[in-house]
Amino acid sequence: MPEIRNYTINFGPQHPAAHGVLRLVLEMDGEVVQRADPHVGLLHRGTEKLAETKPYNHSIPYMDRLDYVSMMCNEHGYVLALEKMLGVTPPLRAQYIRVMFDEITRILNHLMWIGTHALDVGAMTMFLYAFREREDLMDMYEAVSGARMHAAYYRPGGVYRDLPNHMPTFEKNKFKDAKEIARLNEARSGSLLDFIEDFADRFPAYVDDYETLLTDNRIWKQRTVGIGVVSPERALQLGFTGPMLRGSGIEWDIRKKQPYEVYDKMDFDIPVGVEGDCYDRYLVRMEEFRQSNRIIKQCVKWLRDNPGPVMLDDHKLAPPSREHMKGDMESLIHHFKLFTEGYTLPEGEVYTAIEHPKGEFGIFLVSDGANKPYRLKIRAPGFAHLAAMDEMSKGHMLADVVAIIGTMDVVFGEIDR
Repeated sequence: MPEIRNYTINFGPQHPAAHGVLRLVLEMDGEVVQRADPHVGLLHRGTEKLAETKPYNHSIPYMDRLDYVSMMCNEHGYVLALEKMLGVTPPLRAQYIRVMFDEITRILNHLMWIGTHALDVGAMTMFLYAFREREDLMDMYEAVSGARMHAAYYRPGGVYRDLPNHMPTFEKNKFKDAKEIARLNEARSGSLLDFIEDFADRFPAYVDDYETLLTDNRIWKQRTVGIGVVSPERALQLGFTGPMLRGSGIEWDIRKKQPYEVYDKMDFDIPVGVEGDCYDRYLVRMEEFRQSNRIIKQCVKWLRDNPGPVMLDDHKLAPPSREHMKGDMESLIHHFKLFTEGYTLPEGEVYTAIEHPKGEFGIFLVSDGANKPYRLKIRAPGFAHLAAMDEMSKGHMLADVVAIIGTMDVVFGEIDR
């Protein structure tokens, strides 16, 4: 008998299914994984160190670039930490806007996840569907902040500005005929809230389409059922949060258990899995689409009926309005000082966590009384999930490794920081 020798293969970092710059060193026995060793740090941008060299308000745009498919949720965690240290509470309207955009971001994130996960496993159509819907959501980001991705919209004390009364519309071009342009502009004739409401009315039917394609699809089930099983006890020990933890059957959601902003006023459910495999985690996220949609509708209804300020009237934190700044010297100086020097936080330390689309996103901030943090530590949800890569893929085939990476929904901006 010839002796059997395991061999080592390199998976990534330039691999279409590695979801970023993940390098996996896999020890294989034939096609079965014996050991998986994830190597991270290939995208390290030193975000935490950079934040220690800049005034607090300069670091908000860095947060967008952590998990670059859940932009506003990252900002939210950071801004909440600053507000907790400053002891300020944003106006109620700003809190509703934040919650609404958090849920828009959750849908954005899960669309990216289902598109890429399905593509890895071999379903092409899902990717095209997901990006069709992402386009509308990106337009909401752009309408409110001027940027499609890196919004820098949340600020300590509220949000950058109120929701616009007009949506940008498509203009005539050589690629689309007048009929198509009119169809695209149909939902854009009113305000941003009208556009969001129109999307929220259409979206459940889209989710039904995704489920028709995948939920009972036998190829999809063969690739995900019983793959990467994690028991509830083990999920807790490994530090799982978000859909990874709920997929194993543990009903933990920070929005319900430790509510922040106005989540305690929202009516929604926490979906949980039973088996703790890739398929259950898929089902959990599919239900999260629907629950996020419910929350968005509640926010739209409230925001329609309750106009008001979206930023604290405190010029130590919030810039003066443009018209004041252009006509009043004091306001100009205030604006200049705020954006160059920022503000100081009292001495102390704070930890805030939010229910990010991927799990618990936490910010630990230490202040020494200066206008920049003494220490900033980011608790990235994906980091703990990736640590379980070896355990989840042991004994599975090489093709299952792709499904396991997909179900984790990792983004390396936040893991490597």
